[in-house]
Amino acid sequence: MSSEMSSPKSSPPSHAALPLLAGLAVILVWGLNFPLQKAILGQVSPVSNVGTRYFIVPVCAVLLLLWRYRLAWPRLSRGELAQLARLACVGQALHLLLAAVGMSQSTAFSASVLLACGPVFTLLILRASGLERLSAMQWLGVALAAAGALAFTSDKLLLLEWKASGGDLLLLLAAALFSWYTVASKPLIERHGGALVLGYGTLLCTVPALLAASPALVALPWAEVPAWVWWGQLWQVAGGGFLGWLAWGWANEHRGVARTAPLIYLMPVVAGLSAWAFTGERFTLHKVLAAVLVLAGVAVAQFGHRPPKVADATGD
Repeated sequence: MSSEMSSPKSSPPSHAALPLLAGLAVILVWGLNFPLQKAILGQVSPVSNVGTRYFIVPVCAVLLLLWRYRLAWPRLSRGELAQLARLACVGQALHLLLAAVGMSQSTAFSASVLLACGPVFTLLILRASGLERLSAMQWLGVALAAAGALAFTSDKLLLLEWKASGGDLLLLLAAALFSWYTVASKPLIERHGGALVLGYGTLLCTVPALLAASPALVALPWAEVPAWVWWGQLWQVAGGGFLGWLAWGWANEHRGVARTAPLIYLMPVVAGLSAWAFTGERFTLHKVLAAVLVLAGVAVAQFGHRPPKVADATGD
């Protein structure tokens, strides 16, 4: 996701480090969530996992809207609601499902690295849509990220581990899908704000998501699922998701997006180390070097010099 420059709010000297600490804490939580999600998927199917999340996310959406608007929720036109419902069902629910299926067939470290390719897909979608030109530096970043992703998955392809390779491809597809959602929802966000789009979108896609997951939820042996799975899922959605995004937004607001966004590249490091420490996941030097190449490419593509938008360059 391409970051936008923002002016950080000034903080008293004694509190100047708080936005940085908040950003680092969020990265730690998000990184730890990858091995936790992998462990949860060892107990419930990906469809059941996504279905049960939609018992929690509507509550978080309502809390977000109450926090932002109290009881005076803005109204959207029928056309905007229909558009938002389509975007949310694909960009939120289907994205979550593909990511869950992909991780169930791959590893926590692979998921953290491949899902980090989202900003590259965002830039490519913007370019394909004619909304933005890419600089030579950004094209270089795209090439590096693509080469890194190919190297990262090549060991599984060469060993004919089709299930794991398919999982990696689904993770890349999930990253691309969320990037599409980010670009497609931008006009709505510019008109109504991110909180409204996220909150309304979540509520609109809750019933379709639950209906789609209902066969898996009915077949789920609820009494046999360990209690830690439900606590872990509650923490992922309400803690790492809802509170984490609020804390990340606060850090961006007070520290500036340009200074906070690079912290996101620490997330695969946290995910890899925690997967190694808690689940015994192992990765070769080849895997680590390929991951570094992916993240370097994403960083160059995201933060490389960007020329003016097409509309500005043509004088429109």
